[in-house]
Amino acid sequence: MTDGREDWAGDGSTLVVAFEGWNDAGESASSTARAIRDQLGLVPLAEVEPEDYFDYQFNRPVLAFDERGDRVLAWPSVVLSGPEDQGSGIHVLLGTEPSRGWKTFSEEVLDAISVAGIDRIVFLGAMLADVPHTRPIAVFASSENPTVREHFSLERSSYEGPVGIISVLADAAERAGIPTLSIWASVPHYVHNAPSPKATLALIERLEDFVDVQIDRGSLVDEAEAWERGIDALASDDDDMSAYIEQLEQARDTVDSPEASGDAIAEEFEKYLRKRDGDPPPAP
Repeated sequence: MTDGREDWAGDGSTLVVAFEGWNDAGESASSTARAIRDQLGLVPLAEVEPEDYFDYQFNRPVLAFDERGDRVLAWPSVVLSGPEDQGSGIHVLLGTEPSRGWKTFSEEVLDAISVAGIDRIVFLGAMLADVPHTRPIAVFASSENPTVREHFSLERSSYEGPVGIISVLADAAERAGIPTLSIWASVPHYVHNAPSPKATLALIERLEDFVDVQIDRGSLVDEAEAWERGIDALASDDDDMSAYIEQLEQARDTVDSPEASGDAIAEEFEKYLRKRDGDPPPAP
């Protein structure tokens, strides 16, 4: 592990982290991490024991048929994957956000990270926000590490309020001397029920600015265009929705940069949390 002062671009292993659930609007963060894991052919190196951290009434196991036609139970899990030779390179931590025991969970994950020889961590997240689907997805990158911020000319998030497991793990990692940065995408809240390939694509493009990896877009570009056309079609039949989207477009067009500032992203996050506490939307 590093002490946070070493060059981010140096040799060593980078861990990409994403969790399904509260931090994963439009399934875009988990889809990005899954694409990296699958395209690089990463293999499981460690798995967190689900019995210790999950409330099965909240994250229920799923019954499904496997490739042999047998019915099997898939339990919620968090898996650390890495190169088959267990050497340096890109690693991925992917799973369901745990329901309890976050401090102990973080300690267990950091132990696995230490064994794997991880030098730096990129956290991926996505939130529901008041943004239009017709504009580029706003992606905000930040870091609590001064050296990382200086190296990439990043802002420090000014957000204060409730957080998910991503923020808890990031705090634990920085305290352990592992430099981190976080990348968040803003997903239109009025399409919260469907996966957002456009947000996944935006996260992939931003991630490549920080991690030495090229991710095959595959059908993502076509899927993102189809996603946008589908929402356009729904809005065309709903005058109120069309008017609302037009308001969001006007607000977005007043922003000079296609990327939101730290204050703006925090403001959107706070709006989402206020809605969540008052009249909660379905969990992303």
